[in-house]
Amino acid sequence: MGDDLFGAKDAIADAVANRIVPMVHMTTTVTTIDGKPIIVLEVMQGMQCPYYLKSKGDTEGVYIRYDATTRQADDAILRELRIDGAGKSFDQGECRGLSVAARDIEKLCRNMRTIAKRNAKTDEQRKAVKPVTPAQLVKWGVLVERGDELLPTWSYVLLSGHVRMAPSVKCGIFKGTDRAFFVDRREFSSPVQDQVESAVQYVLEKINMGARFNGVYREDVYEIPPDSIRELIVNAVVHRNYINAEASPITIALYDDRLEVTSPGGLVKGMTLEKMKNSYSECRNKALAAAFAYMNLIENLGSGVKRYIREVKAAGLREPEFIEWPNAIRVNGLR
Repeated sequence: MGDDLFGAKDAIADAVANRIVPMVHMTTTVTTIDGKPIIVLEVMQGMQCPYYLKSKGDTEGVYIRYDATTRQADDAILRELRIDGAGKSFDQGECRGLSVAARDIEKLCRNMRTIAKRNAKTDEQRKAVKPVTPAQLVKWGVLVERGDELLPTWSYVLLSGHVRMAPSVKCGIFKGTDRAFFVDRREFSSPVQDQVESAVQYVLEKINMGARFNGVYREDVYEIPPDSIRELIVNAVVHRNYINAEASPITIALYDDRLEVTSPGGLVKGMTLEKMKNSYSECRNKALAAAFAYMNLIENLGSGVKRYIREVKAAGLREPEFIEWPNAIRVNGLR
């Protein structure tokens, strides 16, 4: 029995090693559960994506796990896995065929500083905002250097709103709890940092206002805390998958019972819903995250979701729902 068990353990390890490329780092151990011997195979998270079945090749042989099913990776997932395996994010990759003038870079730098000051919460924080330089944009991955030339990456395209790549945020208002009765809609395809502000203002215009009293003074309050709305929309814009941006916009839908935000791309590799809700940080768009942090649109990376949950619960609202699909993630902020 013992020899058969350890022989099976070695056979499993050999089968994995011989059939999967690149080589998978794993351990096999034997344990006992309810008096029965069990072989445990533990596979470490790899850094050389994509991993694939040698017999099928690096396109048809790539599979992803979703819930209790295994699915063949589509083109968008394959592309993201290859970028991840190179140690970069898509938004840091050079946007080939597009050039950028010095005056355009200066314009973006000025715009980012203006937004950073506007979003500063204190005078001290506002005074601490330093000018953005081309060197800083290179450090973040918004620009890349090729000899004496500065070239744009995809994050530059997103931050500048270049028409070649036009990701958008689509907002809609619906009567009731489904999409049967449409009331209003708006689409924003400006630079991504402006999309955040436009979408937040649109939602604030459509939700209800109430009042509370602080002593003898009346204070107008929104039914959903504005900061929590901003957190939700910023998180969707920073962490969405921009590889196929035109095909899948971010959607924001306001129903009688909820604010629904859907971000294309699903969770980044290594992330789970539970990790996300507990401030585990795994960034899909590293350059955008750095730029948004400078503009005071995000604070500590990974803290936004947990802060959002805390704020809506403090406002007496129900805890939001998080729904994951292979190609999107949705958050329902319940009203």
